[in-house]
Amino acid sequence: MADKSPYSLEYPTIDPHHFDLIVYGSGLPESVIAAAASAAGKLVLHLDPNSFYGSHFASLPLPSFSSFLQFTPPLPSEPSADGFVSSSPYHFVDLESRCVYSEVEIADLPMPEPSKSFIVDLPGPRVFYCADRAVDLMLRSGASHHVEFKSVEGSLIYWDGQLCSVPDSRQAIFRDQNLSRAEKSQMMRFLKLVQGHIESESEEAFAISPEDLEIPFADFLDKQKLPPKIRTIILYSIALATFDQDDGGDYRHIVKTKEGIERIALYISSLGRLTNSVGAFIYPIYGHGEIPQAFCRCAAVKGTLYVLRMPVKSLLFEKVSNQYKGVRLASGQEIFSHQFVMDPSFTVSSSFLPLIDHKVLDGSNLASKVAKGLIITSSAIQHDSSNILVIFPPRSLFSQQSTTVRVLQLCSNVAICPSGMFLVYLSTPCDDASLGKECIHAAIKTLFTVPDSNGFDGIAVNNENVGASKPAVLWSAIYIQELTQASSGALYSSPMPDENLDYRNTLESTIKTITRSSGNEVMERNVTLVLILMLLIVIVGSLISSS
Repeated sequence: MADKSPYSLEYPTIDPHHFDLIVYGSGLPESVIAAAASAAGKLVLHLDPNSFYGSHFASLPLPSFSSFLQFTPPLPSEPSADGFVSSSPYHFVDLESRCVYSEVEIADLPMPEPSKSFIVDLPGPRVFYCADRAVDLMLRSGASHHVEFKSVEGSLIYWDGQLCSVPDSRQAIFRDQNLSRAEKSQMMRFLKLVQGHIESESEEAFAISPEDLEIPFADFLDKQKLPPKIRTIILYSIALATFDQDDGGDYRHIVKTKEGIERIALYISSLGRLTNSVGAFIYPIYGHGEIPQAFCRCAAVKGTLYVLRMPVKSLLFEKVSNQYKGVRLASGQEIFSHQFVMDPSFTVSSSFLPLIDHKVLDGSNLASKVAKGLIITSSAIQHDSSNILVIFPPRSLFSQQSTTVRVLQLCSNVAICPSGMFLVYLSTPCDDASLGKECIHAAIKTLFTVPDSNGFDGIAVNNENVGASKPAVLWSAIYIQELTQASSGALYSSPMPDENLDYRNTLESTIKTITRSSGNEVMERNVTLVLILMLLIVIVGSLISSS
């Protein structure tokens, strides 16, 4: 692509100009789709208006992270005159940027130096289970000899005004000084029941009845007569339920026993799975932004053409059929394809919605929101802790808190901050942005000493027993991120990072959508291949460290 475009001296000419698929944005879902299509033999053009890979799944230096959150898209322009040019066989439907981050609060504090040494995950907090499918494939392939990651040492749960260790194994249960003898016995009995059920599944002699598997998991725990503390630990720290399981709210958020048992099985099988991991979770060196990049490398090996800093100006729709046909780039060049994938921060001008299926392109198909926070501190939440997960169950901070607040503390051994410093991510899903931010503020005030200028002092929380010597906030950012659902068809709008700790739901929903929309058996068969390539290239190639 050495030749300059005849349309604009700023952009290269893209050749060829016909593709099976054009992907716009290089986040994890878009990168998975590009890799799957390439593995199926499709000709793919992958564009990104940014100068970096990853879009909303990127890991960025702290100054870039702050700028990315506060970016304000330009105001929509008047509909392009050439959108209605009679001599053209196409409508030119303007593509616009929209805000997916809102209510951004950046602390009025200087960024710690060197600020570019802090690498921030946009999709954080995120971890991998040690028994995740990708990690399992990695171990079986022998590729684990070349992988560099660090263990998340364990989990803490906020219970009765103090942080307690999550007793998630036989040894941890018997060592736990905060559990009574009766509580230890009851938790061991329950974990044995779960283990027995898992082992009996292969023989179809289930230890848990089919009827119990279909009831809410919280009700099943009540049937086991578990005390409140053990019940809460299992629901929110091991099964990792996100929403309050006792408020009788939206049934879609209720975890059934079958799913709860599967989550516990994954958690338990992750404990001690890797020799250098003491907990159930691991975190990749250099951050999660390496993952979409490696998917892109995977696709490039198969022939996908990549062009960064290349905005798409408009989409081309045939006037007669109103069907999608291609794109017009900022350079003025027109590129044609059968399908188009874009990240959720892009939508079309409302002036053209009557011409097309607006449900596909209107990026307002919001499922909900997620409130997020980032804290930089120079001391750990607990003495001598490095990488840990903290869980605030629903109602533990204040009575209106209906969702779990998750906190992930990371230190310099994962190469995302200078030595002696810590990055702490917080998140909780919310329908109401104010309530979501209040949950984040309350968790921050519980764990950290916050400068008065941040205005967190108005939140009343019970934090008397957490400890008098709490880490001081050196810098912080709190904001709201939209959650969007994927939509399929000739035009595909990908989802934003969801509220979960891992990527299983994101990858599964992306795979289901692309196989449903592609109608291509070869592409469907290659989805598994792409996941294996993720193992061999994403986790290995991108996370190799010389240390």
